[in-house]
Formats: sequence, C-alpha cells, structure tokens
Amino acid sequence: MSGSNSSVPASSSVAAPRPDEDAPLGLTVHSLPVQPIEVDQRTRSGRLRMLLILLMCAAPVIASYFTYYVIRPQTHSNYSTLILPPRSVPSATQLSLQDLAGRPVDPVTLRGQWLLVVVSDGACDSNCETLLYAQRQLREGLGREKERLDRVWLVTGEAAPRPELLPAMAQATVLRAVEGQVANWLEAEAGRRLGDHLYLVDPHGQWMMRVPADFDPAKVRRDLERLLRAAASWDRAGRDTL
Repeated sequence: MSGSNSSVPASSSVAAPRPDEDAPLGLTVHSLPVQPIEVDQRTRSGRLRMLLILLMCAAPVIASYFTYYVIRPQTHSNYSTLILPPRSVPSATQLSLQDLAGRPVDPVTLRGQWLLVVVSDGACDSNCETLLYAQRQLREGLGREKERLDRVWLVTGEAAPRPELLPAMAQATVLRAVEGQVANWLEAEAGRRLGDHLYLVDPHGQWMMRVPADFDPAKVRRDLERLLRAAASWDRAGRDTL
C-alpha cells in the first residue's frame, strides 16, 4: 500500500492561534486636553489676584480721602471751603511759570508736597503782606509736621517782588505767573479777588481747599492739622515723585 495517506501535513494538524486568545493586551493612556473653561478660570483668578494687590496698595490713600471728604464733613463743618472735585495743576502749556531769574518752571515740579499758595502782584499791597505773613505763621504752627507743607507765592503782573519781602520768602517758592492762567486753575469765591485767599494744594498737585478771606488763623490751622493727619499713612515730607 502506498504511504501517501499515512501522514497529515503539519500545516493542517496545528491550528493557528486566534488573536483574541493568546495575544497580550496593550493599554494606551492619552492625556486629556485642557478645556477652555479651565483656562478662562485661571485667567480670571490671576486678574482677581492682581486687582486685590492694586487695591491693597491704594487703600491708604483711598481711606484717608474717604475719611476726610465723606465721613468727617458729616460729623463737623470745615472752616475752609473744600473744592470738589479737586482741580489738577495745569500743564506747562496752560500755566507758564518762571523763577525770579526768568527760567521756565514746569508746574509738574510742584507735586510731591502740600502747598499753601498766595497769588498777588509783585507790588504786594497790605492784604498781600498779611497773607504772606499768615502763610508763614500757619506753617510754623504745624510744629514737626511743617516739613510736609511748602509756601508758594505766585507773582502776577509786571512788577518784580519788592526786595524787602524776599528775605521772609527765603524758604518759600516764588514764581512768576500769568494771572489769567492762574485763574483757570485757582478760583476766588464770588465777589472776591484771586489775591484775597490762601489756596491749599495736595501732594498730587490738586487744588482742594480755599481759605476764606479775612480768616481766623486758628481755625485754618485746625483744617491743616486734620488734613495732614488724615494723609499721614501715605504722605511724607519732601518733594517725592508720586
């Protein structure tokens, strides 16, 4: 007999493994994409933190002005007139200032210190002399706080300041100015002249108080003391850049 049928081909005797039985299973882990909502939340959170930091830095200034302008006027009357809103010092193109040597002075350099301002022509009549004297006495009356307040005389008109007045102004700032330009910043009360008042300017260069004509020095000093006390947390002596 032939042996051709006595053996089965190897290929037919061994079954091929099925993929789902013997092949090892592999797992692939994919990172989830960051959702737009999460990005927006992070952006908002960062902005909120930045805003809180800015508010913390500005809080002392805001608190002192709120105390003086909002709370205190309700509990007592101010002797001097508060200017609301305050008026910022004009630019050099709107307010031309010169020192006594004729050199131009940028009004922005007046910032950084409380200012008590007199406006009068160089001839300086008796009313002007009274204001200059009161200006000096009010500053001296502040004691150790006087270094936070500067005296300023804005000299208007063509006449030069009388020489006999200058020694008393040695520690003051004396500048030539055009009266019409000054009047666009400072303003007298109705029926009065610009030279009838003392004007108080804050360290930000904002005119914020007008002293009455024929004033009581003791009452004006109390106004100044309250203002300096309210601003003590952020204002320091010296003409610092704000």
